Amino acid sequence: MNILILGSGGREHALAWAVMQNPKCDKLIVAPGNAGIAMIAECASFDINDGAAVASFVEENAIDFVIIGPEAPLAAGVADDLRAAGVLTFGPSKAAAQLEASKSFTKDICDASGAPTAGYAHFTEAEAAKAYIREQGAPIVVKADGLAAGKGVIVAMDEATALDAIDDMFGGEFGAAGAEVVIEEFMEGEEASWFILCDGENVLPVGTAQDHKRVGDGDTGLNTGGMGAYSPAPVMTDAVIDKAMSEIIKPTVAEMAKRGMPYQGVLYAGFMIKDGQPRLVEYNCRFGDPECQVLMMRLGAQALDLMLATAEGTLDQARVNWADDHAMTVVMAANGYPGAYEKGSVIRGLDALPEDSKNMVFHAGTSEKDGQIVATGGRVLNVTARGDSLKDARDRAYAMINEIDWPEGFNRTDIGWRALS
Repeated sequence: MNILILGSGGREHALAWAVMQNPKCDKLIVAPGNAGIAMIAECASFDINDGAAVASFVEENAIDFVIIGPEAPLAAGVADDLRAAGVLTFGPSKAAAQLEASKSFTKDICDASGAPTAGYAHFTEAEAAKAYIREQGAPIVVKADGLAAGKGVIVAMDEATALDAIDDMFGGEFGAAGAEVVIEEFMEGEEASWFILCDGENVLPVGTAQDHKRVGDGDTGLNTGGMGAYSPAPVMTDAVIDKAMSEIIKPTVAEMAKRGMPYQGVLYAGFMIKDGQPRLVEYNCRFGDPECQVLMMRLGAQALDLMLATAEGTLDQARVNWADDHAMTVVMAANGYPGAYEKGSVIRGLDALPEDSKNMVFHAGTSEKDGQIVATGGRVLNVTARGDSLKDARDRAYAMINEIDWPEGFNRTDIGWRALS
């Protein structure tokens, strides 16, 4: 079959890598792709947030199946446009994608379904939000209500930081995403991610992971889109998973169906876990980035079969075959990220690295120029490895990093520290 993946990041490179291993894939196109993706698939250029443009491309290129990678096309309703055109599509509708596109919507779903989450309040005006912060005190969490590329969350350990975050959000730092804010109780515990496939009715867990959001070692510094991840996450024990499924996931899916917006796609649930009790931090409506990279390394070719079953509504017949292994990805980012950074620096040494089922460098912000790979984004490479143990996966990943010649980049040196310690 002919397959189209929408997106240009490390997540989409990992999805493309897994899809290409499945014999069902005859031709793969990724739009817009990046330099790494271009090495394994055809890349195309058009507006992936324009449903009509995507549907036109699909028709012109005889595409059988579309996988929507990032959140923006989902929030724009691209999945709806494709389904209306009769195209088999992986990704939730615009209405269902509100679980990521609007934090206040998700809180409302949690209230209606009884899913445990942080206490919160929703604001459309700065002064009322500030008064609430002064009343509640710190630590406290301030979130832009809309999509902010993973950066619209401020964990404020003091009142002044929280008040500054309100000024930034209502002042336009996050664009339209910050026009409304949700202020949450600060939850203590260990954070982990769980990925569940939903076909509108059936649910199928596909894996756990733990991300590292802070830019610096020891989980210090500013929040980022993610500096590394590993899978599986030991904190997601069988008991925690059972609680999360019965108390959070199934009630959410049932409430969405009740509202006439059945969820179809991958549901990425972030939990805060304390004393064996998971509480929902947030939902995302796509595979995480960089969590997707470790999941795809472990899933391989079966990832396509599982996404097809999700789109076709046959998840009740699907099974996930996990190897007893571990995977880790370490993000290499441009110096200065998540603040200002320069583009255009040359990355050397990638050609000498292995590319197989246990070792891969997934590209995120890269392009090819004059035969060289250059950095074009903040998060640039995802150095990813599988191993029999997490330590083995870590050693493989950092050994590859040591072979990459890129003085203009940096990475955390402690990915996986919670599990390894």
